[in-house]
Parts: sequence; C-alpha cells; structure tokens
Amino acid sequence: MNSLKGKTVFITGASAGIGWACAESFAEAGSRIILTARRENKLQELAKLLDEKYSAETLIRKMDVTDKDEVRTVIGGLPEDWKNLDILVNNSGLAFGMNKIHESDPDDWDVIIDTNVKGMLYVARAIIPGMVERGSGHVFNLGSIAGHQVYPNGSVYCSTKFAVNALTQGMQMELVDTPVRATCISPGMVETEFSEVRFRGDTQKAAKVYKGIDALTGTDIAEIIVFIAGRPKHVNINDVIIMPTNQASAIIVHKK
Repeated sequence: MNSLKGKTVFITGASAGIGWACAESFAEAGSRIILTARRENKLQELAKLLDEKYSAETLIRKMDVTDKDEVRTVIGGLPEDWKNLDILVNNSGLAFGMNKIHESDPDDWDVIIDTNVKGMLYVARAIIPGMVERGSGHVFNLGSIAGHQVYPNGSVYCSTKFAVNALTQGMQMELVDTPVRATCISPGMVETEFSEVRFRGDTQKAAKVYKGIDALTGTDIAEIIVFIAGRPKHVNINDVIIMPTNQASAIIVHKK
C-alpha cells in the first residue's frame, strides 16, 4: 500500500458533497489538504472541522474553476511548502434543469460546460506539469454514470461527463511514459447538493430524486478515491462506476 500520510491533496469543489467528504477521508489518512471552492466561508468551516477531528494541516484558497486566470494564479501562487502536489481531486461540477436540448437555455450550457469540462482542464493543466517533473502524482477526475449512459432531458450534462471520461482516457495515454496516474470516478445517484443546484434551490424537488432509495453518500465515493490513491505505484485503476444497490443504470432505479 502507498501511504497517504503527509501527501498533499488539492481538492476542487471542497465546500460540499463529494469534495467535502474527500477532504475528511484524506485528512483521516494523514494527508495535507488544499481546500478550494467559491464559498470561502464553507471552506473555513471545513478546515476547522478537519483540525478538530483529525489535527489535519489545511490550506484554504477561494477559487472559481471557470476562471482560467484565477486558477493559474491560485495554483502558481501556492506557498513553497504546498507546491508539490501529490493528488488532485478534480471534483467541481454541476447541472442545471432537466430540459430537452431544444427547450433548454444556452446560457445554462455555458455554465455547465465551463465548469465540468473547461474548469477541469484548467486545473489539470496547472497541476499535472509539476507531477510529471517530480515523477509522481495521481489525478482523479469526477465523472458520472452520465458519462457512460445518456439519459433524456440531461443531454448537455451527460455530454460533459462523456468528455470527462474521454479526457481521463487521454490523460492515461499521454502520461503512460510517466509515473503519473489518472482515474475517472463515475458515480450513480449520490445524495449531495447536486440536485438542489440542478433545480435551483428547490429542495422539495431535489428530495424527490432520492426518495425511496438508499442513495450513495459523498463518503462512499471519498473512501473509494482514498483506497485507489493508496494502491502501489505500479497499479492504476482507470475507471470506477459506483451505483447504489437499487440502481442498475442511469435510468433504471428501484424505489421502495
């Protein structure tokens, strides 16, 4: 097993959901965590929790992954003792609405594509060169079952997650002559703020998505990421599809 104690982990979208859970799981494993997101107050809350619960070393940076210049400035301006990044959890992502392509808002497309695809690329572009230079590193890109199976009224979101899957495969090919690893994590139904964002704060509508099913939690996903990060350096787990027991595909779900 590859020890994660003292490793430096950079997490995007750490203010909630899978990102938050990853911060906890890596902190429990003894890693140092760089917490990034747009909501700095939530990052401060998380950093306090990690200190109290795990005595974890953390660094907070407010960052919007869709802002190419900000990403470059934040990552390029890390303190010297935080620059050697061992693990990247490229977690930031979102969706808006459940609409047909010909009925959806192109402005929403821009936000979804800018966050899920271009944002992931901006962060990867800023971090991977250092990993290659040091001869060590692991990139985790958060995909989705929606990156393997398209579902109706989610075509644009699905296309971005297909892109995440394709880009991760591209990274694996382009990094094959280096010790740097890349993994796509493809969850099914995970109960986080995702549906609340998708339905623009309509908590009742969001709750219906998970009603009658034991959905995955952010911790379920985080524990798998930490497990993969801890594999020996000659082992790379390329892609993992994770779904609740009562989910069989992107659209087949048994609800009690």
